[in-house]
Parts: sequence; C-alpha cells; structure tokens
Amino acid sequence: PPAGPAMTPLPAYDAGDPAAYVASRLALVGDRDPVPLLAAAPDRIADAVTHLSDNAARRPEAPSAWSVLQVVRHLADSEVVYGYRLRLLVAADPGRIPDIPGYDQEAWAERLSYLRGTLDEAVEDYAAGRRMTIRFLRTLTETDWTREGHHSERGIESVRQIVTLLAAHDIGHERQIVRIRETLGA
Repeated sequence: PPAGPAMTPLPAYDAGDPAAYVASRLALVGDRDPVPLLAAAPDRIADAVTHLSDNAARRPEAPSAWSVLQVVRHLADSEVVYGYRLRLLVAADPGRIPDIPGYDQEAWAERLSYLRGTLDEAVEDYAAGRRMTIRFLRTLTETDWTREGHHSERGIESVRQIVTLLAAHDIGHERQIVRIRETLGA
C-alpha cells in the first residue's frame, strides 16, 4: 500500500454536524497549499490501485460498502460536481452569493452504475477531470479565490475552501482505497 497520508486514520466527526465535517476535512490538508495536492492526487490514486485485479476492484470491503472501483468512479464524478461548483462561484455576478446544491452520492453510485467499465477507465476519467480543474484553478485571480456560495448543507463556502475540501476529499478516499485493499487482502 502507498505510504504517507493514506496511512493516517481520518479524523472523527459527527455526521449530523456539517461544521464538524468541514473542520475534520480541512484538518486533513492543514496549512498545505491544496493545489499541488490536487495535482498529485490522480497519481496517488493510480498508485493506490496498482496491481488490483478486476475482481478485487469490484468487491466491497463489507455489505453496503463501496468497492475500490466505486470509490474511483465517485472521485471522477465528484470532479464534475466540484468543477461545476467552482465555476458557478467564479462566474456569478459580483456581490451575488449563488446556491451550491448538495447531492446524494449513494444515489449517484447506484443510478450511475459505478460498477460499469474498468478500474483503468475510472482512473483515467478521474485524471482527465482533474487536469481540467487544475488548468481552471491556475487562471483564478485573488478575488476569484474569495468568491462565495451557499452550500445547501454546509452554509457559506469560498472558492478557496471548496478547493481545500476537494483536496481533503481525495486524501480521505485514498485512505479508503488502502483500507479496502487491506481488508480484502488485495
């Protein structure tokens, strides 16, 4: 399994407390610049799934849990969601705070067939989306980084906070992949 951030347990939080969730995720990134973490994440995920058979990639670690393939598909779709959210905030009229919709990740996993295709395809979809996000982030002005929106579950979030949450999201799911592999002995 990969070394580094994937080996540290995720901070605990109360799932019913959005502020606790945000604080626990931001703690994963700490004072590090999230953009280099985002840029490196596809390679870290690719390393985390190296030499995983198709059968093992499709096996969940427990009933009602996701498989590695489903986690990587979720990362690819999350890239679309976060990319939309970031663009929504940057493109909004100055002074306007747009609504940022939440989404039901379990419904997406089920209805968007997260077990479709191969693990290699899922990794490539994720990497392609991330390359687009990184190019977009490199165009932002200091003002763009401070633009805000109102998340339907977590309240006001800035572009900077969303980018940091996305970096934390990657770290959390990288750790999940490592845990699944360890649980399955894969």
